[in-house]
Amino acid sequence: MHEKAVKLYAELAEVTVNSFLISKDSPAIEPVRIHTGAEENKALRKSRGEDDEDFQILEYQAQKGNAGAMYKIGIFYYFGLRGVRRSHAKALRWFSKAVEKGEPRSMELLGEIYARGAGVERNYTKALEWLTLASRQQLYSAYNGMGYLYVKGYGVDKKNYTKAKEYFDKAAENEEPCGFYSLGVMYLKGLGTKRDLRIATKYFALAATAGQPKAFYQLAKMFHTGVDLKKNLHMAIALYKLVAERGPWSSLSRWALESYLKGDIGKAFLLYSRMAEIGYEVAQSNAAWILDKYGEAEHSMCMGVSGHCTDAERLQQAHVLWWRASEQGNEHAALLIGDAYYYGRGTERDFDRAAEAYMHAKSQSNAQAMFNLGYMHEHGFGLPLDLHLAKRYYDHALEVDPASKLPVSLALVGLWIRRNHANSFLVGMIDSLPEFYPRVEGWVENLIMEEGNATILTLFVCLLTVLYIKERRRRHAAAGDVPPPGAPLLN
Repeated sequence: MHEKAVKLYAELAEVTVNSFLISKDSPAIEPVRIHTGAEENKALRKSRGEDDEDFQILEYQAQKGNAGAMYKIGIFYYFGLRGVRRSHAKALRWFSKAVEKGEPRSMELLGEIYARGAGVERNYTKALEWLTLASRQQLYSAYNGMGYLYVKGYGVDKKNYTKAKEYFDKAAENEEPCGFYSLGVMYLKGLGTKRDLRIATKYFALAATAGQPKAFYQLAKMFHTGVDLKKNLHMAIALYKLVAERGPWSSLSRWALESYLKGDIGKAFLLYSRMAEIGYEVAQSNAAWILDKYGEAEHSMCMGVSGHCTDAERLQQAHVLWWRASEQGNEHAALLIGDAYYYGRGTERDFDRAAEAYMHAKSQSNAQAMFNLGYMHEHGFGLPLDLHLAKRYYDHALEVDPASKLPVSLALVGLWIRRNHANSFLVGMIDSLPEFYPRVEGWVENLIMEEGNATILTLFVCLLTVLYIKERRRRHAAAGDVPPPGAPLLN
């Protein structure tokens, strides 16, 4: 199993590394999460590309001659960030305008553009010229690009490993992660210096600590092959996957988001599903969320055994996607997996597995999962009946999320009644309430929206308060310590 996975991710990571820039790291184009739990992500407006208000303000500033704005607009077009459709031609135009005003970062990007032939005819001589100009402006990452050209012999008379190493040293001396990485390669292959795997590993580790993805790739290869590091396929897979997720196919994420924002939900689901198969956690949760939110209304986007999905097949597909996302650390996915097992949605009802999923979400400090575990301990569903442990979970949920004060307070009142009036009609009354678990907060919000319900809830709380005060008096009387009139009863 590990052998197949490591082979797949190694191939994807290799393609990814070959797509990176020569002097510095490409910006990570992270798939945008279209939801924040149960609701749509309100920050999606910042991913509307050229229609985004912030982008239009930035473009206006660039047109008025702001060099920094010109550079930022160029970056958006070059890498396709914030929902902007990638255009090397537009990037070249904005970078060229920026360098006319002396903007040094644009000089370095022009060096990259000419080295790669991105939207322009490849010209290594011009690439070296622009990188040299950028380095003179103290952009130390440009030294790494210059060293790369000397290693390959591009734009210079011939390969010169000694000269290349000098440039890599300059980048590393100024704490540039790519400089660390390049020196690691030089020592690994013995280029311009004596081959030394230990020094190579040291430089790769320094680069990886700074988040350099190419260094992750080299360390993954070492863990994969057991060269200078103890063979560890699990670690190799994790590192290869980390690199692979920054590959050129991340453009699918931009396409999927663009489709979603335009209202083409079916296409968005298809694209996110394809990315989910590669192993993108965000794509897995996005596809699952679309199935849950839109699948019932748009059956055509989900295919089952004999045509379009039935409701059962849709829930099952969503369950699988949420499960995969939860295995990659998505706490909301783990919470929904717990709900699925608790209610039997898309799978058989299983309190034990529900508790296991909630435990996984709780380990990531999810307040809702803590509340759910408290409820399960209070009622003995999938966990031992333990009122003390239930209270601990309720208290912990409130500590993690102060917004849960109302549902936690109601749960604690119910817990107090269960402990002190176990055989009273109130316990039966509480247990006969509509099955609100685990959506307590939503249930309470709906309940108090109506004035009549708010009045009933207030009277109910008053009744509980009176019972609590009577219980306190009874206990003090039994202990021979009756509090004097006017003494505080609630402390």
